[in-house]
Amino acid sequence: YRVTEAMLRYFITKALGKYNLIKPDVMVSVPAGITSTERRAVVEAAVRAGARNAYVVKEPILAAIGAGVPIHESKGHMIMDIGGGTTDVAVIALGGIVASTSVKCAGDKIDLAIADYIKKTFNLAIGDRTAEQIKIKIGAAVPLEEELTITIKGRDFIQGLPRTAQISTNEIVHAIDKELKTMIGAIKSVLSETPPELAADIIDEGIIMTGGTSSLRNLGELVYRKTGVKARLADEPLFCVANGTGEALNHLETYKKTIISKK
Repeated sequence: YRVTEAMLRYFITKALGKYNLIKPDVMVSVPAGITSTERRAVVEAAVRAGARNAYVVKEPILAAIGAGVPIHESKGHMIMDIGGGTTDVAVIALGGIVASTSVKCAGDKIDLAIADYIKKTFNLAIGDRTAEQIKIKIGAAVPLEEELTITIKGRDFIQGLPRTAQISTNEIVHAIDKELKTMIGAIKSVLSETPPELAADIIDEGIIMTGGTSSLRNLGELVYRKTGVKARLADEPLFCVANGTGEALNHLETYKKTIISKK
């Protein structure tokens, strides 16, 4: 709670600059699986941090808005938002969430799995940033016929000295298999809870992927192989939630049905 308040206070102060006497309206995106207690805590933390009004909206809604999805349609839309800490999957229709789940398995867990694989395979210690760069530069969700390779630099666990090693895409596919299975499981869980009419819409429209890790090579292909539903990457996937938050805050009346809490 105190950390959340301190973080929000910092962001509010930075955003206001010299106009720090103004109390702004604040909108916070939260995981789809947030509890009512956690939701109230976020609202209270935002108000204590200096917000005039605090709005809490589930992340898939904001990701959908940022991706340009017409969320108020009766047609169903499915969002898979892969952030750093959580993967949120939701079916959205008529401005609200019909079915959703949130799993604590996303970009950070994938980076950790890569670092752990390199530790076990090469006796090499690498940092979080290096693991993320490996994911971005050569990572993939399914094996590639023409593999990419990268030379990694780290510290030898036995000798304690700097050393290099070479790793390929298909090794990364193997390293992150468990994490990807968890994400696919989240999609299957939400699809199983989706009403038939909306499920038909999703088959026609496909799944929209947002968040930084959704850019992982061939992730859409893996989703299709495992679920039978096509998946496509949103424009500017990394910024969908941020853009959606700004859009919703600037048009509160339009999106008032999506707002979960206000104080």
